[in-house]
Amino acid sequence: MTIGIIPNISKTEILPIVKTIIGQIHRNGFNCILSESLLDSKNQFDAGTKYSSHDELGKTCDMVVSIGGDGTMLNTAYEMRHSSTPIIGVNFGKLGFLAEFDLDGFADFLQDIKTQNYVVEERMTLLAECAAKELYAINDLVIDKGPWPKMIELTIKVDDDYVATFSADGLIVATPTGSTGYSLSTGGPIVNPKADVITLSPIAPHTLTMRPLVISSQQKVTVIVNSPSEKIQVSCDGQRVEFFNSPAIVTIQKGQQPVRLVHSNRTNYFEILRNKLFWGLDVRKSNNSN
Repeated sequence: MTIGIIPNISKTEILPIVKTIIGQIHRNGFNCILSESLLDSKNQFDAGTKYSSHDELGKTCDMVVSIGGDGTMLNTAYEMRHSSTPIIGVNFGKLGFLAEFDLDGFADFLQDIKTQNYVVEERMTLLAECAAKELYAINDLVIDKGPWPKMIELTIKVDDDYVATFSADGLIVATPTGSTGYSLSTGGPIVNPKADVITLSPIAPHTLTMRPLVISSQQKVTVIVNSPSEKIQVSCDGQRVEFFNSPAIVTIQKGQQPVRLVHSNRTNYFEILRNKLFWGLDVRKSNNSN
């Protein structure tokens, strides 16, 4: 088995982490190929180490390890979007909701890989188009006012059926994976990744009746955006931002290629919700309570 390694090189102390993971991989009898982003530090690694682009890693490796945090995993998934290679997340960031393993956990998980004691989950993606430009997201696609200080007007259609027109700061179109991100902070529901749905969550709407809406992933969403400003902003996963002339029409639908994430059989989605987001925990039952 060959495992690709894609680290977030902007993080301090990332090279010792990469070296540790390389050692863990080799000790378990696997080969590895490093991201070409590490070429500037190649004197830190063995002379025979192989390097490749992220797109090529997705095509040539059996699995790819993303080292950083959730943002690093989302970026890795984007750069490997034409591949079906599973991604393992090693958390070296803050929350680590998608990046499931720490260093010790990853070392243990390599034993599970050898015995095939793991699961590969397929996560929905979103494909959108605006002004002939294609947009791609794993978590969410956010249409918002950008630097304009006032609200914008949004009209939503689902499968060409009119839904509503409202004023707000914007709209979050989220996958189940993205439901625990920006969408959650605006009052959107937590959606299990096995659910095949898309969530529409208005951002600060100027009416109490405009609430999040959950639709089938088989439906197409059309958002017509009008802003007094010349431009409207569309961001994908909080990482790739595009500006379009107003008015703009954004069409969004389920992507054909899912992202494949590797998870341990030793935990489950609801356990991660409790441990990472403290979902469902009663603070009144804290050990510190009287």
